[in-house]
Amino acid sequence: MKKSKIDTTVRFLFFASLIHSSSAAFACSTCGCSLNSDWECQGLATGPGLRWDFRYDYLDQNQIRSGRSKVDVWPVSGHEQELYTRNQYYTIGLDYAADENWGLNLQLPTIVRTHATQGLNFDGTDDGTSSARGLGDIRIVARYQGVLPDHALGLQMGFKLPTGGYQQTFNGGAMAGEILDRGLQLGTGTTDLLLGFFRFGQVNRDIDYFATAMAQLPLDSRVDYRPGQSVNLNLGVRYLGFGKCMPLLQINGRASAKDTGQNATPDDSGGRVLYLSPGLAFPVGERLKAYVFWQLPVYQDLNGYQLAPKSIFTLGGRMEF
Repeated sequence: MKKSKIDTTVRFLFFASLIHSSSAAFACSTCGCSLNSDWECQGLATGPGLRWDFRYDYLDQNQIRSGRSKVDVWPVSGHEQELYTRNQYYTIGLDYAADENWGLNLQLPTIVRTHATQGLNFDGTDDGTSSARGLGDIRIVARYQGVLPDHALGLQMGFKLPTGGYQQTFNGGAMAGEILDRGLQLGTGTTDLLLGFFRFGQVNRDIDYFATAMAQLPLDSRVDYRPGQSVNLNLGVRYLGFGKCMPLLQINGRASAKDTGQNATPDDSGGRVLYLSPGLAFPVGERLKAYVFWQLPVYQDLNGYQLAPKSIFTLGGRMEF
């Protein structure tokens, strides 16, 4: 990777992330993790070949928030009193680079999710619990890095496919047997277009950076539900002065519009959150590298009343063949 100063593209992404980003840690359809672990987009793996990645994310959405504040007083008429949503994501990633210009990335997530709600009546007559495990929505994204001679600027295009289930029911409480909220299903049931770009370079000999932006645009609706459009923004720096162990720091964000449709809860979906994510990458073997991150919210602005996590933990491994 050739030396390059932080340019206008990076400044734009940085300030955009402060204004418009949010984590994927909202209740309903926006829950997930916005941390970037795509090493090709960060400039850590730019040559041709096949690479494998395994990533584990854990987030416990256990506090109700509204706007920029935590909610301490219930009930609130017309809004569901959700108790918690505990999410575990096991994601296998496969990346193939045909050459320095073209590559293809496949993400296969397995989700383990438990949820409990007190309902709208607050008296136990419409409470419910659910527990699900299964395949989520697969993502496949192609990239082109031939824009600049040093391959440090890339474009991305792909799709999120409707492979996750969206007809799960409550399995406990008064709501047992009834359909679970669409935003809590393993999949959205929709095909979404993914469009993005990335930039990476060096600040000096020991510090390099990357910036990414990815928009997710649903192309259809399924059973009267359409997830809100969203954009993920990431800015990261790495310190290379310690040799094989690399301290990492990311700013992760996601902005999401409200869900729509008869089976959506638009008033309690969408918003903006910004996370500060320190981490470390270190070698485990000759070809295997591990990484660990801790995402901490520094800004949250959620529509309506939604569950949010206090932090997100990520552990992963990366192998080149």
